[in-house]
Parts: sequence; structure tokens; C-alpha cells
Amino acid sequence: MQVDETTVRRMARLARIKVTDSEATALTAELSAILGWMKQLDEVDTREVEPMTRVVATTLKMREDEVTEGDDRAAILANAPMHDKGFFVVPKVVE
Repeated sequence: MQVDETTVRRMARLARIKVTDSEATALTAELSAILGWMKQLDEVDTREVEPMTRVVATTLKMREDEVTEGDDRAAILANAPMHDKGFFVVPKVVE
């Protein structure tokens, strides 16, 4: 798939990235090459390949779910710039 300069500028606008004329020209070639490589990957037959999350098969280590040092409200609120009646006070963000 070939990417034209109009497409590059549209993608840059959507991503809120400022792109100069010379950068747009360079990105046109780079993105076309990347999409060409992706098209090559589409040709690989992966029907017999099982999905995987990592290269080496491992299982997650499990631990007991128990409360530790986190149950000290006074110590936690001492770090807050503002607190009231046991709760954090934050600036109003919605009017």
C-alpha cells in the first residue's frame, strides 16, 4: 500500500503532531515501507500457530492476598496536601 502526503498530513493532524513539508515527504516513504512489510506478514500462514503471550511459557507466581501496611489512615492522610473528615480533598474539576 502506498501512502501519499495527504494521508501523512491527515494522520499527523489526528495525532496532533506538527509535521513540516520535508518531514511529510520522508514519512510518506517510511510509512509506505512499513505497510509493505505488514503486507508481507499477511502472506505468512499462521493457522497452525497457537496464540502466545510471551516467548517462554511461564506461569504467574501466586501469593496470598492479605492486608499489610496499608491500613493506617492517619499516616496516609498525612501525605495529602488537604484532607477533611478522613478523606482526600481535591480541587473541583467539574462545574
